[in-house]
Amino acid sequence: MIVDLLIPCYMDQVFPETANNVVKIIEKLGCGVNYNVEQTCCGRTAFEEGYQKECKAVGEKLIKEFQNERYIVCPGAYCSGMIKNIYPQMFHNSALHNEYKSVQKNIYEFTDFLVNILNVTDVGARFNGKVVILDSCKAINELTVKDSVRTLLSKVKGLEWIESTDSCCGYSPSFTEKYEAISVDIGKRKILELTQTGANTVISTDYTCLMHLKSIADNEGSSLQFMHIADMLASGW
Repeated sequence: MIVDLLIPCYMDQVFPETANNVVKIIEKLGCGVNYNVEQTCCGRTAFEEGYQKECKAVGEKLIKEFQNERYIVCPGAYCSGMIKNIYPQMFHNSALHNEYKSVQKNIYEFTDFLVNILNVTDVGARFNGKVVILDSCKAINELTVKDSVRTLLSKVKGLEWIESTDSCCGYSPSFTEKYEAISVDIGKRKILELTQTGANTVISTDYTCLMHLKSIADNEGSSLQFMHIADMLASGW
């Protein structure tokens, strides 16, 4: 099986090592990976800021780049949720109706793809430590991605993992820009909650949440570490 890889723009620019780990894991599981170097962005931030015309232009580009009729794997609910749930508002009954439906049907968040398409629960990872799971709002509310994260972490050798509440980290592009003080305050409360679990590392499927909390934690002098689940699953082998 060959899969197409959609890497979120923020991961491509800031955390390319995580994108490499996604490839490493998928290839270990026997899949070929195709990465279209022309890909850029899903347009979600523009959409949430009210630039829907500009977002649609970016979306048209993405749709045309992923017309191979095969699984599209994305290590982030922020982008895959955009395509699953917001693209219909822009492209239903448009000139790209059939093309957008193809992308919408084929795209999967990374952990969802591993567990529910490849039927994999153990990738052979090892990580000695205590972590707390941070579920992103978009993963839960837009994609119902939750169980797949636990399934994969439960097989990581040496790992102790803890649940946190489903409370939000406080990040959303337009909300954080317009109401920075509130966004930061929510983030501080989430960091306090995560710290009180006794874990030393926070794990999530989404770097949008991790980046927001890490910036606040660093500013507060917190010792918490933040890690994408792909980096965890690529550990120890």
